[in-house]
Amino acid sequence: MQAIVKDLRLHTKALLAATARGEEVEITYRGKPCARLVSADRDESPDSTRNPAFGLWADRQDLEVNDRARRLRQPRTFAEE
Repeated sequence: MQAIVKDLRLHTKALLAATARGEEVEITYRGKPCARLVSADRDESPDSTRNPAFGLWADRQDLEVNDRARRLRQPRTFAEE
């Protein structure tokens, strides 16, 4: 379903009812999509298997991930002249 910004302002209740029914509402501004309304109950948890960085260090035996992350978060130290 598509709606313009004015519909969002004037017919908010109807658009929220549409999302409650499971519809996805695309909001357009001057003919271009600018937002999307979806139900809060919709389960869209990120799929970690689709992320190419997931498991990047899984086979590394020489490096502990938590230690590496802790070192990266420390403030930088500069050599004294």
